[in-house]
Amino acid sequence: MTPKKTAIWLVALVATMLSLSFVAVPFYDWFCRTTGFGGTTMVAEEGSDTILDQTIRIRFDGTVDGGMPWEFKPVVRTMELRIGETALAYYTAHNPTDRVIAGTASYNITPDAAGGFFFKIDCFCFTEQVLQPGETVEMPVSFYVDPEIVKDPEGRYVPEITLSYTFYETALPDTQAALEAVKPGAVN
Repeated sequence: MTPKKTAIWLVALVATMLSLSFVAVPFYDWFCRTTGFGGTTMVAEEGSDTILDQTIRIRFDGTVDGGMPWEFKPVVRTMELRIGETALAYYTAHNPTDRVIAGTASYNITPDAAGGFFFKIDCFCFTEQVLQPGETVEMPVSFYVDPEIVKDPEGRYVPEITLSYTFYETALPDTQAALEAVKPGAVN
């Protein structure tokens, strides 16, 4: 191979690898949301049509990122429910600071085998949350465990599922940021 052909081949290889790196993140996100891989939960419009007599324990966990000043925790740490039954759990968030703070929650399910069977109907994690100084809120999550879990080779041996959230501080929405900028004493 001539040096010119080698150079063209290497440039093409680098361009291909770079292109694939940009496609990898959205593809991985789609794959996880579709399959529940890596503990990613599923989303449903409504609850299950089937409710089994078999129960499963759900544990709730709440943390904040190192830079997030909120206090965040589940109202109840564990819940026992029938598989397929729609449940409602709450988390409490408190902003102890003297400034408005926006936050977004990321979530995960453990064990990973349960991710494809844990369906959220509605969740505070679907949208950004904004808390005023000193404000405390209760945020709901509505969910169910799909009855298909009892037929899955790995899922049927899952006695307990942990739903974990971590809140991260995010930039204030434009409307909230504009309001903060016009407050007396605000630095522009």
